[in-house]
Amino acid sequence: MAFSEENIKTQVTEEDQNIILNPEFEDGLNNWSARGCKILLQDSIGDGKVLPLSGKFFASATERTQNWNGIQQEITGRVTRKLAYEVTAIVRLFGSSSPFDVRATVWVQTQIGREQYIGIATVQATDTDWVQLKGKFLINSIISKAVIYLEGPPPGTDVLVNSFVVKHAEKLPPSSPPDTEDVLYGVNIITNSGLNDSINGWFPLGSCTLTIANGSPLLLPPMAKESLGNSEPLNGNYILVTNRSQTWMGPAQEITDNLKLQVTYQVSAWVRIGSDKSGPQNINVALGVDSQWVNGGQVEAVDDRWYEIGGSFRIEKLPSRVIVYVQGPSPGVDFMVAGLHIFPVDRIARFKYLKKHTNKVRKRDVILKISGSNANDLLGTIVNVRQIKNIFPIGSCISRMNIDNEDYVNFFVNNFNWGVFGNELKWYWTESQQGILNYTDADELLDFCNTNGVDVRGHCIFWEVESAVQPWVKALSTNDLATAVQNRITSLMLRYKGKFKHYDVNNEMLHGSFYQDRLGKDIRANMFKTASQLDASPKLFVNDYHIEDATDTRASPEKYIQQILDLQEQGAAVTGIGVQGHIDKPVGPIVSQALDKLGVLGLPIWFTELDVSAENEYVRADDLEVMLREAYAHPSVEGIMLWGFWELFMSRENAHLVNAEGDLNEAGKRLLALKEEWLSHAYGKTDDLGEFKFRGFHGTYSVDVITSGKKISQTFSIDKGDVPLVVNINLQS
Repeated sequence: MAFSEENIKTQVTEEDQNIILNPEFEDGLNNWSARGCKILLQDSIGDGKVLPLSGKFFASATERTQNWNGIQQEITGRVTRKLAYEVTAIVRLFGSSSPFDVRATVWVQTQIGREQYIGIATVQATDTDWVQLKGKFLINSIISKAVIYLEGPPPGTDVLVNSFVVKHAEKLPPSSPPDTEDVLYGVNIITNSGLNDSINGWFPLGSCTLTIANGSPLLLPPMAKESLGNSEPLNGNYILVTNRSQTWMGPAQEITDNLKLQVTYQVSAWVRIGSDKSGPQNINVALGVDSQWVNGGQVEAVDDRWYEIGGSFRIEKLPSRVIVYVQGPSPGVDFMVAGLHIFPVDRIARFKYLKKHTNKVRKRDVILKISGSNANDLLGTIVNVRQIKNIFPIGSCISRMNIDNEDYVNFFVNNFNWGVFGNELKWYWTESQQGILNYTDADELLDFCNTNGVDVRGHCIFWEVESAVQPWVKALSTNDLATAVQNRITSLMLRYKGKFKHYDVNNEMLHGSFYQDRLGKDIRANMFKTASQLDASPKLFVNDYHIEDATDTRASPEKYIQQILDLQEQGAAVTGIGVQGHIDKPVGPIVSQALDKLGVLGLPIWFTELDVSAENEYVRADDLEVMLREAYAHPSVEGIMLWGFWELFMSRENAHLVNAEGDLNEAGKRLLALKEEWLSHAYGKTDDLGEFKFRGFHGTYSVDVITSGKKISQTFSIDKGDVPLVVNINLQS
């Protein structure tokens, strides 16, 4: 975003409490220094074409020979750990007509000499306008030195800065709950969905032709039926789309006036491609929200049968116009659409259903048999049962710098029983330069988890997406790459033998193919085989994203299943299925149907990187509850890992549960409420057989038995089982 002097104020006042000295260069370059280059004070450059946006001067970082060269200022003594700071800088480029990223970064040295680099924000800058770079940072560690600097563009491009402000970030006011008072849940907002009134309400997007025919399925698609229950059957009418010259051409309808803000809508339809198709065809329900494209769900059609398409969306800001349209197949390919439904999702009703289902899946009947006293004394004995711990794994991603923050640590150890390292075990972290191994961060995180009784997933041995492969690995010859791969897996597996419960062996194989392209089809199975040979104790997982949300045809459950079967056929010991769970606007039946499909393989399923993103905390809390309840209620799911929980330390914005300075937001409160709900407690008296019966979640329990003024306490555990668990309690013991 470019700025003029009229639409931005950069003057710093005392009230701003800017920790940057000389922020607008009124005092020349005092307090500023160069980071591997030269810095100059300027009032104009380029024959007067570049002038300050405000004030009289700006600084330029010039003669840059490395991307990390730039202008910097030491802020030691003025920055406080565990406080969130907001950075606002006005920047520009000079010497290149191409746009490049400018980054703000904080370098800190801890008291024990460790170096840390904290990314703040990135903005794409050009040589034509001043732009605003804005972001936040927080320092967890006790530090001896801190320096903030600008970097990023390639060598030869100057970085200009007109002002630089770093001040304590203001706390945003809490979100208000969305207004859902007049929402008609389960009511289709599509006009003439059954096509009983010819093409009324519909229009062709582009120059395609729409006609009505009959012969589509009469039943609602399964995901819609699960949400809508006993709805009227379909009438078999469908729209035939012909004369398509662009992929985006198809039937459309305006739905602007039918939408409510902050409400999650489910999308469902039957679609089919004509017999004139050429190869697999993607079909997508899309929304045009003003000038923005929104994905409402998609499916890949490989033949001319009817396919269910499902998805979801949510409108968070008031639009001027919203159209829904069906598109996607190649130009010239005819397709058909039947029974398009778009309706608000009744999450409360779904939660009630899931509670009942959870009680069947995650609980077991228990009989406490009291003995050791006169039978008459046993009648009416008071029994108080309290669950101490639910054994279902709920964990989180952590990083090395996080565990220097005591508040972060307290929340983590009090609320999670599993951990996974965000980056510290990945190959690009442990061997960023060839032959120089760095396991220090991973070792310290593993020690931290072990000390706190937290089990750990190993993420990941390899990462198949090329952008995640370090440059030196990409540069290797085929033979040298094969050797490097063998060295990597041997080094990692032997060093940590028996210490990780799981490994993601080769991350995101549905979305990348670097190793397979370079080393052949067998390399993936060989990675699993070698890992199993070196350490037979951990479960070995595949791990990928968009499996559960119907938004990515590369990652459908069917394709994931086929990939797993192919690996197993080659002898790979695939013993776990990782569903990452980076999801937006989740809808329970869509998620559960994906889990049902994966569940037929009989392998444990884990949500391995779960996060939900919504600016409104209440909506985010609802999204999180959807995912947690769906996972906990499904018998094939054996664990949930969140991909972080603390603001500024997550890969997605508006996904955190705890604000930067430790305040619990609505999403965090929802997590704790669910964890409390999933603890069983029972209180009452024994029957005439001296028995006390209850049904409880799997986990660890404490029971107090009180009779004739005497109290006996005992602990026991409830594991999975189809028959009642009998626990004997002897009052004489």
